[in-house]
Amino acid sequence: MAEVEEKIFEGLGVSPGIAEGEVVVHWQDEEEVPLRDIAEEEIPGEIARFEAALIATRQELLEIQQRIVAAIGAGDASIFDAHLLVVEDRTLIDEALRGLERDKHNIEFVFHQVAEKYCRTLAAIDDPYLQERVVDIEDVTRRVLRHLLGKGHGDLHKLDRPHIIIAANLTPSDTALINRDLVRGFVTEQGSRTSHSAIMARSLGIPAIVALPGICSKLTTGDQVLLDGYSGKLILEPKEQTRFEYGQIEKHKVEVENQLEAIRETPSTTRDGRHLVLSANIELPSEIDAVASSGAEGIGLFRTEFLFLNKQTSPGEDEQYEAYKTAAEKCAPHGVIIRTLDIGGDKLMHLPHAVVEPNPFLGRRAIRLCLDEPALFKTQLRAILRASAHGNIRLMYPMVTQIDEVKWANAFLEECKKELSAEGKAFKHDIEAGCMIEVPSAALIADQLAKEVKFFSVGTNDLVQYTMAVDRGNDRVAHLYQPTHPSVLRLIAMACQAAHKHGIWIGVCGEMASEIHLTPLLLGFGMDELSVVTAAVPRVKKAVQSLDFKECSELACHAAGMTDPGEIDKMCREHAKKNYRDLFDC
Repeated sequence: MAEVEEKIFEGLGVSPGIAEGEVVVHWQDEEEVPLRDIAEEEIPGEIARFEAALIATRQELLEIQQRIVAAIGAGDASIFDAHLLVVEDRTLIDEALRGLERDKHNIEFVFHQVAEKYCRTLAAIDDPYLQERVVDIEDVTRRVLRHLLGKGHGDLHKLDRPHIIIAANLTPSDTALINRDLVRGFVTEQGSRTSHSAIMARSLGIPAIVALPGICSKLTTGDQVLLDGYSGKLILEPKEQTRFEYGQIEKHKVEVENQLEAIRETPSTTRDGRHLVLSANIELPSEIDAVASSGAEGIGLFRTEFLFLNKQTSPGEDEQYEAYKTAAEKCAPHGVIIRTLDIGGDKLMHLPHAVVEPNPFLGRRAIRLCLDEPALFKTQLRAILRASAHGNIRLMYPMVTQIDEVKWANAFLEECKKELSAEGKAFKHDIEAGCMIEVPSAALIADQLAKEVKFFSVGTNDLVQYTMAVDRGNDRVAHLYQPTHPSVLRLIAMACQAAHKHGIWIGVCGEMASEIHLTPLLLGFGMDELSVVTAAVPRVKKAVQSLDFKECSELACHAAGMTDPGEIDKMCREHAKKNYRDLFDC
């Protein structure tokens, strides 16, 4: 019998680990929602059915949340807070009730139409975070519809044999309910590193690959596959040699992970004694607990947008204060750097001057929006100041393009200090304010900006994007997104030199900081801090401890004279491999 040919598919590895097993292709059942005209007197009954379905769905979600708390802790269970908010979203509910009374159709049909419109609106917004929340809404909508239609739920979690799930997408509740003893891994056509299913997979310790379009149609239930959650490779009908090689890789990975765990509490200091502050980026409060367990020295980037999204009004001062206070207390004695609101006006349509802009990335966003909306900005500044009384908090302004923006922002900060003093409210009077270097104009005037702030934080994602005029989400030009392009490196070097000339510190909070092959280059530039995704903290720490600062400085100097981005990247990678090859071999 001829040997079945091995075939490799490549996606995005989002949860580490290697798994082998039988495929189960999971096709998400779309609920067929009937359309039925109703009489006026039937409306109260439809409303009662709707309310009962919402209550049942909420109870169901709470039960799932409790199961997750018992299994992996409260931090990850907070993912379902977003689902619960959907069940209680008055905008969604009221629109469905208005549609019911206006169109006089059965409530499941009306609710389905409203929810679909809601999802289309969010999916059209050019923001990965909002686009990923569409999955949450679809998950909740499907549950409500099943209650309205009197149907049971999917049987994905009822499979009784070891398997690897292949699906178009998995909702957080799908992931939460799978049997960890039998599910060896999963692969989805959609998703990203920050999707809730990816977060859940990492927490549950299940290897996972996402962003593998069309994979459901290319595999059949019963196929044998090998899943590499590190590289994102999915191997159909792996050969014996492939199995053996992956067995060796898995053994080596375990050894490296044990080494990384052993250095968790050690400082991120180079071989020749230069200490680099290594902190973590977080997006949601549920991630705070993972910061300390990763070995990070606090939070180098606390994104605050989660407080403002999917709401009809902006969060009040007390709500923000509680969130920032919690972060400060949990990270003590380490610090927390809170980035003021970095969002476009198109996502806060309740504001007085809100408009949908044709190009929000070059429009009224971040510090521009905040300066245009003093009440919004001052509410956040007051909350940050009040929270600073409970820990080591700094704040930084995003998307700065000119010095006046920093001066105006600092003026608002001083106003807030005076107000809080007059009200007798405690805060840290000498709180440090910094600014982000993420557009070329900021790097070019870094020498002037350094006189107005206490630190810089380089946002390399936007700096590369704006410098190279490349939308990295556009497949046709994504190859032009080059962090090692000489122009980008020159701007980073200028910011470093300006910071140290004026006696302030500088860090990096973009993706470059998490790339261990670029650690020697960033060290060589003279960075004082790297803030990385939590999962990358141990590896970056190992990289820093393995390097010599003097050698890194020489490498950065050499890179400054080179013209080919690929050659610079290659040189950095070779230097990194020479010092910590084990991190690349796994």
